[in-house]
Amino acid sequence: MIIDNTWTLFLDRDGVINRRILGGYVTKIEEFEPLPGIFEAIRTFNKIFARTCIVTNQSGVGKGLMSQEDLNNIHSHFMDLLNEKNAIIDGIYCCTSLETDIDNCRKPLPDMAIRAKQDFREIDFSRSIMVGDTGSDMEFGYNIGALNVLILDGSEHQKKIDEELVNLRFPSLLEFSQFLVASYN
Repeated sequence: MIIDNTWTLFLDRDGVINRRILGGYVTKIEEFEPLPGIFEAIRTFNKIFARTCIVTNQSGVGKGLMSQEDLNNIHSHFMDLLNEKNAIIDGIYCCTSLETDIDNCRKPLPDMAIRAKQDFREIDFSRSIMVGDTGSDMEFGYNIGALNVLILDGSEHQKKIDEELVNLRFPSLLEFSQFLVASYN
């Protein structure tokens, strides 16, 4: 299999792009802490993939811990940081539903990927990679037919991940980007 500029990269946010607040939520700009090497990694992905999109469950909004405007401000701030670093995310797709909501769009359901495909018709899920740090991320990738990359953080929530859904493992997004450069250039 050769990954080229016809592929799409789906990225989870918390724990992959920015520091995860265990047992909590990033509810304001000041709490959004990009992980080391993230901008370099995204610039690398921009050279390899046709599209790079974030797909993120953000139930802090549904729980009333933050507003939709707070979430939009965090993402606007992140997009500004990306712009300053000459890195591009083509779209950020969020689900603010609670797990208990009857009609929710949360991962592992494929709704956010479907929305991305509506925006970018060239997306082919069979030529996609999902990078995440949770079981729901790996199930999401499986549900859309993507390859799955697990970012390992060694935390308790990762012990429940179905290992059969994981194709590759890396300690960081930066190390995954370096692997791609070494493998496909």
